[in-house]
Amino acid sequence: MAENSIPASSRVSPLSGRPNLNHGNGRLSRSVFLLLLVAGLLFAGINLFSDVEDAGTPVTSYTPFLLLGLALVIALGFEFVNGFHDTANAVATVIYTHSLSPGTAVVWSGLCNFLGVLLSSGVVAFGIISLLPVELILQAGSGNGFAMVYALLCSAIIWNLGTWYLGLPSSSSHTLIGSIIGVGVANALLHGRSGTSGVDWDQALKVGYALLLSPAVGFVCAALLLLAMKALVRNRALYQAPDRAEPPPAWIRGLLILTCTGVSFAHGSNDGQKGMGLIMLILVGTMPMAYALNRSLPPEQIPRVVALTQVTERQLLAIHPAPSAMPAPRDVLTEYVRTTQNLPQVVPALALLLGDIGDQIRQYGSVENIPAAAVTNTRNNMYLASETIKHLQSAKIALPEETARNLAAVKRELDSATRFIPMWVKVVVAIALGLGTMVGWRRIVITVGERIGKTHLTYAQGASAELVAMATIGAADAFGLPVSTTHVLSSGVAGTMAANRSGLQLATLRNLALAWVLTLPISVLLSGLLYALFIHL
Repeated sequence: MAENSIPASSRVSPLSGRPNLNHGNGRLSRSVFLLLLVAGLLFAGINLFSDVEDAGTPVTSYTPFLLLGLALVIALGFEFVNGFHDTANAVATVIYTHSLSPGTAVVWSGLCNFLGVLLSSGVVAFGIISLLPVELILQAGSGNGFAMVYALLCSAIIWNLGTWYLGLPSSSSHTLIGSIIGVGVANALLHGRSGTSGVDWDQALKVGYALLLSPAVGFVCAALLLLAMKALVRNRALYQAPDRAEPPPAWIRGLLILTCTGVSFAHGSNDGQKGMGLIMLILVGTMPMAYALNRSLPPEQIPRVVALTQVTERQLLAIHPAPSAMPAPRDVLTEYVRTTQNLPQVVPALALLLGDIGDQIRQYGSVENIPAAAVTNTRNNMYLASETIKHLQSAKIALPEETARNLAAVKRELDSATRFIPMWVKVVVAIALGLGTMVGWRRIVITVGERIGKTHLTYAQGASAELVAMATIGAADAFGLPVSTTHVLSSGVAGTMAANRSGLQLATLRNLALAWVLTLPISVLLSGLLYALFIHL
């Protein structure tokens, strides 16, 4: 599984066109790397203290800052590892076709990852968050909340580093999803509930389908694209392996660089959001006054939200009046979001909670005026109401058309207040992911470039695999689904080798399949054990 674990007889035969991957980083490169690293940390610290000061949060203890700092370092560490683990897939094709030198390729990929993170929508970030147990999200600042974040991030980092060391293109997305499921199951078991009640399985299955189908999509589509290119583009140079260390013809080189750019940008846009979502959960838990609610909402939006919640409350109560002996609305909705059971009290409980939210907003006049003692409660009410509406919409609960339209509008308003990502968070995640791209990429690049097929990667094979990866990851980002750059690209390369009848190295494919199969159960077990340990610390 490591570099020496594949027999010499099954490796790609040495070619004069094999890229030189042994160039070390120069002093200038190391200096720039350290400068960007320090600048990113300083930028995060300055903005963090500025936001806390602007929110008027009294600093009575530095313990929250220490907990926050540790959590941020771990979260950014995950994105850093994600960078050199996953993005090596994007540069393997341009390196092995000599379209770009290794040094230029990783720097260019790092820059594209940086831009992808900055321009990302944030939909994937909050899709990841919704997988977490609702009670831990509502108590993000508690000891259990921190144990959750530390456990799932440490679990993901440990598995990513292990598979990277062995040169296996394992999926960071797959690992993180498994870690989240492990925390949810462990939390449920520790509270005397069934392990199946600790995870939003509807959302988990939705994400799981994306992760499961992505390798098949990569393999089949890349193979079909290569066959289509052979039928339509009859240029022999496209389908031959480089026989010398020289760049390909200009138009082929441009196509390969374009696809590398697209995959790197799409990877940053999709994978960078996972760290952003977890960082926001950390910020909400430690500094709720500054980050629980979006303080940049325009004042004119407040009256609209108040009117909308009041109208929707009346409409829901007219359909399902509140029973006299109903439990507290938050308890009803928390149980509903956790179990997705259609309890009779859900609709009236949602109506009453929306009424409370409207009263709180009207009382204080704006988000900025909500006092520190009430801001966490208001945020939790908004989050819980939004999640309840999402589950009702997924369950297709029959409601009058106007009521359903108002519920959708309320959800948009609540999400704009609770689901936001400050620009400085995007910047530091972009720096972590971009810098990670420039470190430790060789192991995965060699596996993708040499150990999947029995022949050297051709120009057409590299372009086909990259085009499919770029399109698949971009589509997943648009739909808010986390997919694996690793799985799509490596399976795409395998698909082109099969279509080209180049032969596949079964030992490598077996190791890749083994890593793919083991990632979920190992990350579930590891994060669950770490969570059980951390809650006692």
